[in-house]
Parts: sequence; C-alpha cells; structure tokens
Amino acid sequence: MVEKTITIKNEAGLHMRPAGEFAKVATKCASDVKIIHKEKTINAKSVLNIMAAAIKCGDEITIQCDGASETEDLQVLVEAVESGLGE
Repeated sequence: MVEKTITIKNEAGLHMRPAGEFAKVATKCASDVKIIHKEKTINAKSVLNIMAAAIKCGDEITIQCDGASETEDLQVLVEAVESGLGE
C-alpha cells in the first residue's frame, strides 16, 4: 500500500465536476483507491462518496492505493489533483 497527502487547490473544492473527474481517473486504476479526509475513509471510485465528504479548498486529503499497480496509480491520481481536475 502506498499513500500521499496533498492539499486541494480547486477554489470550489471537490464539487460535482472535479469529483467526477477524480472518480473517472480512479476507476481506471487497477488498485483499490481510497481518500482519507478528516479521519473518514472514502471509496475514491464513487463520485457520490467524494461529494458527500465535502472536501473544500485548502483541505488536506490522503490518497491511498493498494494493488498490483499501486505506485503508478498513485502518481496518476496525484497528478490529476495537482492539475486541478479539469478546472
């Protein structure tokens, strides 16, 4: 299992569009992907779970990947968040 903590820079946080983009990228990952936010563990492949977490700009999240391609998957997800998830 690998993980990395990053800060959300999207001005509106992870609302519908960026949450959907994150879930889309996570769904393509072969490993099990989770987001840890304020001591809650979220299934990162579910847009509804991501939106329900109410992740705001400036919040820290930990992306956790566990599986055969965990290192590559983590890198792809971190790059997606750092690029603004389409915003």
